[in-house]
Amino acid sequence: MTEDQPSLIPGQPAQPVFRMFGVGNAGITLVDSLDALEFSGAEFAVINTDATGLATSAAPVKIQLESKLLRGLGSGGDPERSRALAEEQFSTLKSACAGADIVFILAGLGGGAGSGIAPVLARAAREAGALVLAFVTLPFECEGNRREQQAQQSLELLKPAADGVICLPGTKTAKLIDENNSIVDTFRVTGGFLIEGLRGIWQLLTRPGLIQVHFADLCNLLRDRHVENAFAYVEASGAGRSREVMERLLNHPLLDEGRALAESDAVLVSLTAGKGLTMAEINRVMDQMKRQCGHAQITMGAAEDPALKDKLCVTVIVAKQNSAPTALSLRLESRTTTNNTGTTGTGTSAVREPAASRPVRQRKPNSKMVQSQLPLSVVSKGRFDKSEPTLHRGEDLDVPTFLRRGLPLN
Repeated sequence: MTEDQPSLIPGQPAQPVFRMFGVGNAGITLVDSLDALEFSGAEFAVINTDATGLATSAAPVKIQLESKLLRGLGSGGDPERSRALAEEQFSTLKSACAGADIVFILAGLGGGAGSGIAPVLARAAREAGALVLAFVTLPFECEGNRREQQAQQSLELLKPAADGVICLPGTKTAKLIDENNSIVDTFRVTGGFLIEGLRGIWQLLTRPGLIQVHFADLCNLLRDRHVENAFAYVEASGAGRSREVMERLLNHPLLDEGRALAESDAVLVSLTAGKGLTMAEINRVMDQMKRQCGHAQITMGAAEDPALKDKLCVTVIVAKQNSAPTALSLRLESRTTTNNTGTTGTGTSAVREPAASRPVRQRKPNSKMVQSQLPLSVVSKGRFDKSEPTLHRGEDLDVPTFLRRGLPLN
């Protein structure tokens, strides 16, 4: 939230500015599926290299990373092309994020546009001063090794660029989807899981709650933590709804059947119900969460929504601190360097090991090679056996040159 932003209510801080970016075809689909009334107050934008994908979007702001080489026809599934275009228009992306307090990035990793643009957009948004939360999907196993590798490489770049990454692996999603579903329904259901995580954070920050979670709380939880995240959304009805939601959370595939809670460093819990949400229900859920999460930092919010009637909805976002950088992440980060002028480009790392510290390889002296004739038997020349040798200046030209002149072969 900017310091010069006016307060809506005297004595109270102004509402934070939310901006949601759909990146690539999958991200654009996710943004277009959001209910404008439910996310009232958010600003929507879409980014792509493909002009056709942008044309079908209902988002008011559309950014096409045009290139003379690609001519608006897309990146051809190559993240490097999309990343190069995003770097070229880094100032454009940064301007698009200016004034936002929270930037949500929705993308599918594995293809060209989403994988290439999302990490650059996250870095631009952070430089613009926003808290950056990315919600991304990873490919299904059936999509092939190439898309899986591209998705993992993009994820390694996205984690340090954003404040938090909500990642939905296709392998985990497959456990929640009927294998007889059509491909269209499968991707729709997958996107629905991701939107549930977005909805949980949105409700925490925008809906007046019985126990309020403020923008500053979310910043303190995620800012500069460079975390890996997991999330789950469950709901239940009836008298035993608080017990039922905990059972579903502890058996949820996206939380690794509860193991993600035990390994967490920070947990965000959002409880929303129709009229009648009691302190007993809140205490029951939170007591179980404390037991499962060990020493994790827990932030909780609770709110009532009459539209839910007798439902209790719980959204859990689990944050785990990244371990030491992997060889893959170090290699990928070295490809994006910042020069002394502050501009960013793609290439090899500018930081090199001092020459004095590098080991000097001792070259072995060249040994004198001796050419010798192989012990091969003489093959008859057939009808040319009685022919006279071809002599020139005393040399038999039928003998190979390297033998006549004693040239060594390497």
